[in-house]
Amino acid sequence: MAEGILTCANHPSRETTLRCNRCGKPICSGCAIRTPVGYRCPECVRGQQKIFDTAQRGDYLVAVIVSSIGMGIGIGLLSFLGIFGLLLAPVLGGGVAEVVRWLVRRRRSRRLPQAAAIGAAIGAVPHLLLPLASAGLLLGAGGGLEMLGAVGLSFIWPLAYAAIAISSLYARLGGIQLR
Repeated sequence: MAEGILTCANHPSRETTLRCNRCGKPICSGCAIRTPVGYRCPECVRGQQKIFDTAQRGDYLVAVIVSSIGMGIGIGLLSFLGIFGLLLAPVLGGGVAEVVRWLVRRRRSRRLPQAAAIGAAIGAVPHLLLPLASAGLLLGAGGGLEMLGAVGLSFIWPLAYAAIAISSLYARLGGIQLR
Protein backbone atom coordinates (compact mmCIF):
# COMPACT_ATOMS: atom_id res chain seq x y z
CA MET A 1 0.00 0.00 0.00
CA ALA A 2 1.11 3.53 -0.66
CA GLU A 3 2.40 5.66 2.15
CA GLY A 4 -0.03 8.08 3.75
CA ILE A 5 -3.02 5.81 3.15
CA LEU A 6 -4.70 4.73 6.36
CA THR A 7 -6.16 1.27 6.80
CA CYS A 8 -8.61 0.13 9.44
CA ALA A 9 -6.94 -1.26 12.56
CA ASN A 10 -9.47 -4.13 12.64
CA HIS A 11 -9.67 -4.71 8.85
CA PRO A 12 -6.20 -4.09 7.30
CA SER A 13 -7.56 -4.55 3.76
CA ARG A 14 -9.94 -1.57 4.06
CA GLU A 15 -8.74 1.95 3.38
CA THR A 16 -10.19 4.66 5.58
CA THR A 17 -10.05 8.31 6.45
CA LEU A 18 -11.85 7.93 9.78
CA ARG A 19 -10.19 7.89 13.17
CA CYS A 20 -11.64 7.21 16.61
CA ASN A 21 -12.12 10.59 18.25
CA ARG A 22 -11.00 9.18 21.60
CA CYS A 23 -7.91 7.08 20.90
CA GLY A 24 -7.10 8.18 17.34
CA LYS A 25 -7.03 4.63 15.93
CA PRO A 26 -7.92 4.38 12.20
CA ILE A 27 -11.35 2.73 11.74
CA CYS A 28 -13.43 1.86 8.70
CA SER A 29 -17.10 2.76 8.32
CA GLY A 30 -18.04 -0.77 9.35
CA CYS A 31 -16.24 -0.45 12.68
CA ALA A 32 -17.11 3.17 13.41
CA ILE A 33 -19.81 3.66 16.03
CA ARG A 34 -21.55 7.00 15.95
CA THR A 35 -21.86 8.58 19.38
CA PRO A 36 -23.20 11.99 20.41
CA VAL A 37 -19.62 13.30 20.40
CA GLY A 38 -18.40 11.70 17.15
CA TYR A 39 -17.22 8.35 15.79
CA ARG A 40 -15.50 5.89 18.10
CA CYS A 41 -13.93 2.46 17.76
CA PRO A 42 -15.68 -0.55 19.31
CA GLU A 43 -13.01 -0.88 22.02
CA CYS A 44 -13.48 2.68 23.26
CA VAL A 45 -17.28 2.27 23.25
CA ARG A 46 -17.02 -0.95 25.28
CA GLY A 47 -14.73 0.76 27.76
CA GLN A 48 -17.18 3.65 28.10
CA GLN A 49 -20.13 1.28 28.58
CA LYS A 50 -18.33 -0.42 31.48
CA ILE A 51 -18.18 2.98 33.16
CA PHE A 52 -21.85 3.56 32.29
CA ASP A 53 -23.12 0.36 33.96
CA THR A 54 -23.11 1.31 37.63
CA ALA A 55 -26.25 -0.50 38.84
CA GLN A 56 -26.01 -3.05 41.60
CA ARG A 57 -27.95 -6.33 41.78
CA GLY A 58 -30.52 -4.97 44.23
CA ASP A 59 -31.33 -2.07 41.91
CA TYR A 60 -33.13 -4.38 39.50
CA LEU A 61 -35.35 -5.73 42.26
CA VAL A 62 -36.09 -2.18 43.44
CA ALA A 63 -37.01 -1.21 39.87
CA VAL A 64 -39.39 -4.16 39.49
CA ILE A 65 -41.11 -3.68 42.85
CA VAL A 66 -41.43 0.12 42.69
CA SER A 67 -42.65 0.20 39.11
CA SER A 68 -45.11 -2.62 39.79
CA ILE A 69 -46.66 -0.84 42.77
CA GLY A 70 -46.56 2.59 41.12
CA MET A 71 -48.10 1.39 37.88
CA GLY A 72 -50.78 -0.62 39.69
CA ILE A 73 -51.87 2.36 41.75
CA GLY A 74 -51.53 4.79 38.82
CA ILE A 75 -53.63 2.77 36.38
CA GLY A 76 -56.28 2.38 39.07
CA LEU A 77 -56.44 6.16 39.45
CA LEU A 78 -56.37 6.79 35.70
CA SER A 79 -59.31 4.48 35.15
CA PHE A 80 -61.54 7.02 36.90
CA LEU A 81 -60.69 9.59 34.21
CA GLY A 82 -61.75 7.64 31.13
CA ILE A 83 -60.36 9.06 27.91
CA PHE A 84 -58.66 11.92 29.77
CA GLY A 85 -56.47 9.35 31.48
CA LEU A 86 -54.69 8.90 28.17
CA LEU A 87 -53.32 12.42 28.56
CA LEU A 88 -51.92 11.66 32.00
CA ALA A 89 -50.55 8.18 31.24
CA PRO A 90 -47.16 9.54 30.02
CA VAL A 91 -46.93 11.60 33.21
CA LEU A 92 -47.54 8.42 35.22
CA GLY A 93 -44.76 6.59 33.36
CA GLY A 94 -42.32 9.47 33.75
CA GLY A 95 -43.17 9.87 37.43
CA VAL A 96 -42.62 6.20 38.19
CA ALA A 97 -39.32 6.35 36.26
CA GLU A 98 -38.14 9.28 38.36
CA VAL A 99 -39.05 7.48 41.59
CA VAL A 100 -37.09 4.42 40.43
CA ARG A 101 -34.14 6.61 39.43
CA TRP A 102 -34.20 8.33 42.84
CA LEU A 103 -34.41 5.04 44.80
CA VAL A 104 -31.50 3.46 42.91
CA ARG A 105 -29.50 6.63 43.56
CA ARG A 106 -29.23 7.46 39.86
CA ARG A 107 -27.18 4.35 39.13
CA ARG A 108 -27.54 3.28 35.54
CA SER A 109 -27.60 0.12 33.52
CA ARG A 110 -28.70 -1.00 30.11
CA ARG A 111 -31.07 -3.52 31.72
CA LEU A 112 -32.60 -1.25 34.36
CA PRO A 113 -35.31 0.15 32.02
CA GLN A 114 -36.23 -3.40 31.05
CA ALA A 115 -36.57 -4.46 34.69
CA ALA A 116 -38.75 -1.43 35.43
CA ALA A 117 -40.93 -2.13 32.36
CA ILE A 118 -41.41 -5.75 33.47
CA GLY A 119 -42.43 -4.56 36.93
CA ALA A 120 -44.82 -2.03 35.43
CA ALA A 121 -46.41 -4.75 33.29
CA ILE A 122 -46.85 -6.89 36.40
CA GLY A 123 -48.56 -3.97 38.13
CA ALA A 124 -50.92 -3.53 35.17
CA VAL A 125 -52.01 -7.19 35.04
CA PRO A 126 -54.70 -6.99 37.76
CA HIS A 127 -56.38 -4.11 35.94
CA LEU A 128 -56.48 -6.22 32.80
CA LEU A 129 -57.63 -9.43 34.45
CA LEU A 130 -60.60 -7.90 36.26
CA PRO A 131 -62.53 -7.03 33.04
CA LEU A 132 -61.70 -10.44 31.59
CA ALA A 133 -63.02 -12.17 34.71
CA SER A 134 -66.17 -10.04 34.46
CA ALA A 135 -66.60 -11.11 30.85
CA GLY A 136 -66.31 -14.75 31.85
CA LEU A 137 -68.92 -14.32 34.56
CA LEU A 138 -71.28 -12.55 32.15
CA LEU A 139 -70.93 -15.31 29.58
CA GLY A 140 -71.52 -17.92 32.26
CA ALA A 141 -74.63 -16.10 33.48
CA GLY A 142 -76.02 -15.79 29.96
CA GLY A 143 -75.30 -12.08 29.57
CA GLY A 144 -75.99 -10.53 26.18
CA LEU A 145 -73.45 -9.33 23.67
CA GLU A 146 -74.10 -5.68 24.55
CA MET A 147 -72.97 -6.40 28.13
CA LEU A 148 -69.93 -8.21 26.80
CA GLY A 149 -69.12 -5.16 24.65
CA ALA A 150 -69.20 -2.90 27.69
CA VAL A 151 -66.81 -5.22 29.50
CA GLY A 152 -64.56 -5.20 26.42
CA LEU A 153 -64.36 -1.42 26.57
CA SER A 154 -63.46 -1.58 30.23
CA PHE A 155 -60.53 -3.81 29.19
CA ILE A 156 -59.29 -1.45 26.46
CA TRP A 157 -58.80 1.61 28.70
CA PRO A 158 -56.41 0.01 31.21
CA LEU A 159 -54.55 -1.62 28.31
CA ALA A 160 -54.11 1.77 26.62
CA TYR A 161 -53.03 3.43 29.89
CA ALA A 162 -50.51 0.66 30.53
CA ALA A 163 -49.06 0.75 27.01
CA ILE A 164 -48.54 4.51 27.08
CA ALA A 165 -47.25 4.67 30.67
CA ILE A 166 -44.86 1.72 30.28
CA SER A 167 -43.40 3.09 27.07
CA SER A 168 -42.88 6.47 28.77
CA LEU A 169 -41.23 4.79 31.75
CA TYR A 170 -38.91 2.80 29.49
CA ALA A 171 -37.94 5.83 27.42
CA ARG A 172 -37.35 7.98 30.50
CA LEU A 173 -35.05 5.45 32.13
CA GLY A 174 -33.35 4.46 28.88
CA GLY A 175 -31.56 7.71 28.16
CA ILE A 176 -28.96 7.66 25.40
CA GLN A 177 -28.22 4.18 24.12
CA LEU A 178 -25.04 3.28 22.29
CA ARG A 179 -24.77 0.17 20.19
